[in-house]
Amino acid sequence: MDVEYDVIVLGTGLKECILSGLLSVDRLKVLHMDRNDYYGGDCTSLNLNQLWKRFKGEETPPAQQGASRDYNVDMVPKFMMANGALVRVLIHTGVTKYMSFKAVDGSYVFNKGKIHKVPSTDMEALKSPLMGLFEKRRAGKFFLYVQGYKEDDPSTHKGYDLTKITSKELISWVPFSLLCLYTFFFQILKYAFLYSAFVAPEHVSVTNIVQVHRINAIFRKYGLDDNTIDFIGHAVALHRDDSYLAEPAIDTLYAESVSRFQGGSPYIYPLYGLGELPQGFARLSAVYGGTYMLSKPECKVEFDDEGKVCGVTSEGETAKCKKVVCDPSYLPDKVKKVGKVYRAIAILSHPIPNTAESHSVQIIIPQKQLSRTSDMQGKFIAFVSAQAETDNPETELKPGIDLLGPVDELFIDTYDRYEPTNDSSSDNCFISTSYDATTHFESTVMDVLSLYTKITGKTVDLSVDLSAASAAEDDV
Repeated sequence: MDVEYDVIVLGTGLKECILSGLLSVDRLKVLHMDRNDYYGGDCTSLNLNQLWKRFKGEETPPAQQGASRDYNVDMVPKFMMANGALVRVLIHTGVTKYMSFKAVDGSYVFNKGKIHKVPSTDMEALKSPLMGLFEKRRAGKFFLYVQGYKEDDPSTHKGYDLTKITSKELISWVPFSLLCLYTFFFQILKYAFLYSAFVAPEHVSVTNIVQVHRINAIFRKYGLDDNTIDFIGHAVALHRDDSYLAEPAIDTLYAESVSRFQGGSPYIYPLYGLGELPQGFARLSAVYGGTYMLSKPECKVEFDDEGKVCGVTSEGETAKCKKVVCDPSYLPDKVKKVGKVYRAIAILSHPIPNTAESHSVQIIIPQKQLSRTSDMQGKFIAFVSAQAETDNPETELKPGIDLLGPVDELFIDTYDRYEPTNDSSSDNCFISTSYDATTHFESTVMDVLSLYTKITGKTVDLSVDLSAASAAEDDV
């Protein structure tokens, strides 16, 4: 290996393959290596035989489970938001022409012991039991505000500085208007009765209470109750916990979550599994001159006397390079453990109950429904994922598994999550973070874009024509 490469990429996970494709398009000389004999790394898709071998050793899958080739079981199951960052990257790079997509049938939320569909149309919203009539009107105003908000157009801000007010402040208060008088009227009567019964009359009056409401109303934005906030924050905006409520609202407005298609959800999915995504970007890299080598054992990263990366050695040969991109497993001394993910993989003979016989769905179980500090998600064929909070994966995953109905086969998977601790500007090693428990790719792509900027000093222009995502769905 006498050739010196601009970048050597280690591992063929989705993040590494996206970066390999983007860097090759930039005409950098890229060598992409993997210790495995397949693409995908941790986020590969397995057929039935491969799944059985991974979790049950040399056992043979039961004949009633069908042909092995009919399965594409994703090890890091996620959906693609129809106008999210990954779709934009796919369109920007042209990788959409290598793949076909399917619109996901529906998104559901677990609330008060039942599964409810997340509304995707006006009619579904009106019929939904998730909110009462007055709450629906307030939520409707909030959604209209979110959909119409444009960061560079102050006329759409309605006087709110979303870089200063938090999400909690934005969604949990309401402007004082005639619409709210009806609700406040009963509150005033209630407070007046309570005070008249238990407090000396000379200390309080209905007039004083009305005045207090008028003063407070100046600061009130959108008056959504805790149940609605829980629903919007977790089932629509897909936050894993409630930490977003204390963050600036500009960072958490999620208009991308609103459905773009006529289907029942805002998500799409590669027709033949997520393993298609790394292969699509690998093909892009190859088209632009990238070199791929699979089944390369060890892949030891070499450093010079100044601590900067200078090459990668495998099977006694060293390929020289200026920079290395890799997943955490290739440089374990430059990462730290930040958590663990538990996942159940279930094979069912039926759709998930109470999801209108849908064949592809997402179910969000918000943290408050289970007294957890983070959310739990489930998908069909069927995945139940959670950020680990104890040492007992079976117990943590049970509430989600119970929603699946009868289970033919069940596999429990656990993996540690890592993030880099090195200074990439000093050693030229650019390490991705491990995949999290979210059901979408937004955090995945944000990590990729951050690494790309660190490597090249440039940003990826994602202002693309999103109609290409709709065209992709039409291929199905």
